[in-house]
Amino acid sequence: MISPDCQVKQVKKGTKCRAGRLDNPPGGLLQNRPMKPEEEKRIIFVLGGDRSGKSRYALSRAELFSPRAFIATALPVDAEMKTRIAAHRAERGSAFRTVEAPYDLAGALKRLPPDTKVAVVDCLTVWLGNLFFKYGETLEGAGEIDAFYEALRNPPCALVIVSNEIGLGIVPADGETRRFRDMMGGVNQRVAALADEAVFMISGLPLRLKG
Repeated sequence: MISPDCQVKQVKKGTKCRAGRLDNPPGGLLQNRPMKPEEEKRIIFVLGGDRSGKSRYALSRAELFSPRAFIATALPVDAEMKTRIAAHRAERGSAFRTVEAPYDLAGALKRLPPDTKVAVVDCLTVWLGNLFFKYGETLEGAGEIDAFYEALRNPPCALVIVSNEIGLGIVPADGETRRFRDMMGGVNQRVAALADEAVFMISGLPLRLKG
């Protein structure tokens, strides 16, 4: 059975799938050719709900570049999260240089090796949650979010940024969760505006929103 990620009927002829990933996803950069100047700092924003195929799609886009980096925002706060982190590490294997950045994404981008061609940032929702619990009511003045926006104006390499769309369900019952939802929506809008391309994932299928 062909993985739905391949979308064999929707993408251009010649696209192939390997282990559920696109070898040459629509709009991606072709392998084995020099990058054009306009491609070197391209930002691809991948948005979707939980288990929608966001991370897999992001990795498939990044696999077209080398060397590659993976900026991980998750903290191993409990056994379930440790299992998730381990599964993601196994999925991307040794093909990505991993940079841990639970709080300072702008700093992580600055610390990337200078030969990095692409970095996957996964994901903004976990990152914002880390900041939310670290700073609480003072988060707006903490500076990490604005520093990240500023870094996106001149990124060090091509970026594939993953985030969750959490505003499609019911209104949360408590004020703290509503505040987080509102902040996440604001972050997603700012990043989408700065991105060259935006893709919304639904059941493993990419719906192009921009670019």
